[in-house]
Amino acid sequence: MQTLREKTISSEIKYTGYIINVRRDDVLLSDGKEHFREVVEHPGGVVIVPVTENNDIILVKQWRYPIGQELIELPAGKLTRGEDPFLAAKRELQEETGYSAESWESLGFIYTAPGFCDEKLYLYKAYDLSFSETNLDYGEIIEPLIVNIDLAWSMIKEGKITDAKTIIGLSLIK
Repeated sequence: MQTLREKTISSEIKYTGYIINVRRDDVLLSDGKEHFREVVEHPGGVVIVPVTENNDIILVKQWRYPIGQELIELPAGKLTRGEDPFLAAKRELQEETGYSAESWESLGFIYTAPGFCDEKLYLYKAYDLSFSETNLDYGEIIEPLIVNIDLAWSMIKEGKITDAKTIIGLSLIK
Protein backbone atom coordinates (compact mmCIF):
# COMPACT_ATOMS: atom_id res chain seq x y z
CA MET A 1 0.00 0.00 0.00
CA GLN A 2 1.32 3.42 -1.03
CA THR A 3 1.92 6.05 1.64
CA LEU A 4 0.09 9.32 1.04
CA ARG A 5 2.65 11.62 2.65
CA GLU A 6 4.13 14.59 0.82
CA LYS A 7 7.57 16.02 1.56
CA THR A 8 8.30 19.74 1.56
CA ILE A 9 11.18 20.63 -0.75
CA SER A 10 11.02 24.39 -0.23
CA SER A 11 8.66 26.93 1.29
CA GLU A 12 8.22 30.66 0.70
CA ILE A 13 5.91 33.13 2.45
CA LYS A 14 4.12 35.11 -0.28
CA TYR A 15 1.97 37.32 1.98
CA THR A 16 2.11 38.25 5.66
CA GLY A 17 -1.09 39.73 7.06
CA TYR A 18 -2.65 40.66 10.37
CA ILE A 19 -4.61 37.39 10.64
CA ILE A 20 -3.23 35.11 7.94
CA ASN A 21 -0.07 34.34 6.02
CA VAL A 22 0.03 32.75 2.59
CA ARG A 23 2.88 30.52 1.53
CA ARG A 24 3.82 28.47 -1.52
CA ASP A 25 5.50 25.11 -0.92
CA ASP A 26 7.24 22.95 -3.50
CA VAL A 27 6.54 19.34 -2.55
CA LEU A 28 7.54 15.83 -3.49
CA LEU A 29 4.40 13.74 -3.92
CA SER A 30 4.13 10.16 -2.73
CA ASP A 31 4.40 8.96 -6.35
CA GLY A 32 7.80 10.70 -6.72
CA LYS A 33 6.58 13.67 -8.79
CA GLU A 34 7.14 17.29 -7.80
CA HIS A 35 4.26 19.74 -7.44
CA PHE A 36 3.36 22.83 -5.40
CA ARG A 37 0.89 23.66 -2.66
CA GLU A 38 -0.54 27.05 -1.71
CA VAL A 39 -1.26 27.24 2.00
CA VAL A 40 -3.12 29.79 4.10
CA GLU A 41 -1.59 29.83 7.58
CA HIS A 42 -4.14 30.69 10.27
CA PRO A 43 -3.60 30.72 14.06
CA GLY A 44 -6.79 28.71 14.63
CA GLY A 45 -9.79 29.51 16.71
CA VAL A 46 -12.48 28.43 19.11
CA VAL A 47 -16.20 27.79 18.76
CA ILE A 48 -18.53 27.81 21.74
CA VAL A 49 -21.93 26.10 21.98
CA PRO A 50 -23.56 27.99 24.89
CA VAL A 51 -26.57 26.10 26.28
CA THR A 52 -28.93 27.87 28.71
CA GLU A 53 -30.75 26.25 31.61
CA ASN A 54 -33.83 26.06 29.33
CA ASN A 55 -31.77 24.13 26.76
CA ASP A 56 -31.74 27.14 24.42
CA ILE A 57 -28.68 28.01 22.37
CA ILE A 58 -27.00 31.42 22.31
CA LEU A 59 -26.09 32.40 18.76
CA VAL A 60 -24.70 35.61 17.31
CA LYS A 61 -25.61 37.51 14.17
CA GLN A 62 -22.86 39.44 12.41
CA TRP A 63 -21.83 40.78 9.03
CA ARG A 64 -19.28 38.63 7.23
CA TYR A 65 -17.46 40.89 4.80
CA PRO A 66 -15.82 38.19 2.61
CA ILE A 67 -19.24 36.82 1.60
CA GLY A 68 -21.13 40.11 1.79
CA GLN A 69 -23.93 39.02 4.10
CA GLU A 70 -25.11 38.56 7.67
CA LEU A 71 -24.58 35.14 9.19
CA ILE A 72 -26.08 33.54 12.25
CA GLU A 73 -23.34 31.62 14.03
CA LEU A 74 -22.18 30.18 17.30
CA PRO A 75 -19.88 32.52 19.24
CA ALA A 76 -16.32 32.02 18.04
CA GLY A 77 -12.99 33.73 17.87
CA LYS A 78 -9.42 33.64 16.70
CA LEU A 79 -6.57 32.31 18.80
CA THR A 80 -3.47 34.38 19.27
CA ARG A 81 -0.43 32.28 18.44
CA GLY A 82 0.33 29.93 21.32
CA GLU A 83 -2.86 30.79 23.23
CA ASP A 84 -4.62 28.06 25.21
CA PRO A 85 -7.88 27.25 23.35
CA PHE A 86 -9.92 26.78 26.53
CA LEU A 87 -8.93 30.21 27.86
CA ALA A 88 -9.74 31.71 24.45
CA ALA A 89 -13.18 30.05 24.51
CA LYS A 90 -13.93 31.56 27.92
CA ARG A 91 -12.82 34.99 26.67
CA GLU A 92 -14.78 34.83 23.42
CA LEU A 93 -18.01 33.69 25.09
CA GLN A 94 -17.91 36.68 27.42
CA GLU A 95 -16.81 39.17 24.75
CA GLU A 96 -19.43 38.21 22.17
CA THR A 97 -22.44 37.27 24.31
CA GLY A 98 -21.83 38.77 27.75
CA TYR A 99 -22.16 35.32 29.32
CA SER A 100 -19.69 33.30 31.34
CA ALA A 101 -20.01 29.58 32.02
CA GLU A 102 -19.47 27.60 35.18
CA SER A 103 -19.27 24.29 33.29
CA TRP A 104 -17.42 23.40 30.09
CA GLU A 105 -17.06 20.32 27.92
CA SER A 106 -14.56 19.86 25.11
CA LEU A 107 -16.22 18.74 21.87
CA GLY A 108 -12.96 18.12 20.01
CA PHE A 109 -11.60 20.00 17.03
CA ILE A 110 -12.10 20.35 13.28
CA TYR A 111 -10.05 21.59 10.34
CA THR A 112 -12.03 24.15 8.36
CA ALA A 113 -10.54 23.78 4.87
CA PRO A 114 -7.54 21.42 4.94
CA GLY A 115 -7.13 21.47 1.18
CA PHE A 116 -5.53 24.92 1.40
CA CYS A 117 -5.63 26.15 5.00
CA ASP A 118 -4.21 24.93 8.32
CA GLU A 119 -6.94 26.55 10.47
CA LYS A 120 -7.95 24.32 13.39
CA LEU A 121 -11.06 25.13 15.43
CA TYR A 122 -11.53 23.83 18.97
CA LEU A 123 -15.17 23.34 19.97
CA TYR A 124 -16.58 23.63 23.48
CA LYS A 125 -19.99 23.26 25.06
CA ALA A 126 -20.61 25.88 27.76
CA TYR A 127 -23.41 25.63 30.32
CA ASP A 128 -24.40 26.86 33.79
CA LEU A 129 -24.34 30.34 32.26
CA SER A 130 -24.53 33.73 33.95
CA PHE A 131 -24.77 37.14 32.25
CA SER A 132 -22.57 40.16 32.90
CA GLU A 133 -21.90 42.32 29.81
CA THR A 134 -20.45 42.09 26.33
CA ASN A 135 -16.95 43.32 25.59
CA LEU A 136 -16.57 43.23 21.81
CA ASP A 137 -13.23 43.50 20.05
CA TYR A 138 -12.57 46.64 18.01
CA GLY A 139 -14.38 46.33 14.67
CA GLU A 140 -16.91 43.74 15.89
CA ILE A 141 -20.62 44.48 15.69
CA ILE A 142 -22.52 41.46 16.94
CA GLU A 143 -26.15 40.83 17.86
CA PRO A 144 -26.66 37.92 20.29
CA LEU A 145 -29.72 35.70 19.76
CA ILE A 146 -31.18 33.08 22.09
CA VAL A 147 -33.05 30.35 20.25
CA ASN A 148 -34.50 26.96 21.07
CA ILE A 149 -32.35 24.11 19.77
CA ASP A 150 -35.24 22.81 17.64
CA LEU A 151 -35.62 26.26 16.08
CA ALA A 152 -31.88 26.32 15.36
CA TRP A 153 -32.19 23.00 13.49
CA SER A 154 -35.18 24.38 11.54
CA MET A 155 -33.10 27.44 10.65
CA ILE A 156 -30.38 25.14 9.31
CA LYS A 157 -32.88 23.19 7.19
CA GLU A 158 -34.38 26.45 5.89
CA GLY A 159 -30.97 27.85 4.92
CA LYS A 160 -31.06 30.59 7.57
CA ILE A 161 -28.00 29.12 9.31
CA THR A 162 -25.35 28.19 6.75
CA ASP A 163 -22.13 28.55 8.74
CA ALA A 164 -20.28 25.21 8.79
CA LYS A 165 -18.74 25.55 12.26
CA THR A 166 -22.18 26.32 13.69
CA ILE A 167 -23.81 23.32 12.04
CA ILE A 168 -20.98 21.07 13.26
CA GLY A 169 -21.05 22.51 16.78
CA LEU A 170 -24.80 22.01 17.08
CA SER A 171 -24.53 18.47 15.73
CA LEU A 172 -21.98 17.61 18.43
CA ILE A 173 -24.46 18.35 21.23
CA LYS A 174 -27.48 16.71 19.58
